[in-house]
Amino acid sequence: MKKELSKADAKKAMEDYFSSGKLSAERTRKMKRLAMKYKISLKDYRKKFCKKCFSDLQKGKIRITKNYKTIECKECGYKNRWKLN
Repeated sequence: MKKELSKADAKKAMEDYFSSGKLSAERTRKMKRLAMKYKISLKDYRKKFCKKCFSDLQKGKIRITKNYKTIECKECGYKNRWKLN
């Protein structure tokens, strides 16, 4: 049987993973599922990975317009867009 985590432990595990700098698609998917299970907001962490394939966006092509920041994923080609404040 698996040991159940507390919400604080899950949050700590997520912080450790995203601060490490090495993001893999499968592990990122697991962290997102963990966040959904314990109702933890990803906040700025969600901008570090592709919405479609969960790969690292650090290597993507960046475009900034007047209202949006667009990062194109190198793996799948999906354009991740965020509104600028």
